[in-house]
Amino acid sequence: MIQAETAVVTLTGLLTLGTNLKTADQQVQTALEQGAKNLVLDLTSVAYSDSAGLGMLVHTYGLVKSRGGLLRLCGVGPRVLAMLKLTTTDRFLMIDSDRTASLTALGIES
Repeated sequence: MIQAETAVVTLTGLLTLGTNLKTADQQVQTALEQGAKNLVLDLTSVAYSDSAGLGMLVHTYGLVKSRGGLLRLCGVGPRVLAMLKLTTTDRFLMIDSDRTASLTALGIES
């Protein structure tokens, strides 16, 4: 879904090295190619992320920022949130409780 230059990308499963991560990266690339400036990554259905998944999130942050956009994460589960806090990436990756909160933070009414 792209609205007002903002795309919501729903990730599922494990955000780990392999097929799931490649699929997630392709979803992000597609959203950016379709003109999204801002991205909301909905992690509600992501149970776990390894360092490769973390790298993908940080890389996505860099891509979005280099285009002058904002990246927001929502629905981050306890295991993924613990990893973000441990690595202090939660200091620059903006985390919201749910999709509505992320869209509101970007000035979009859901």
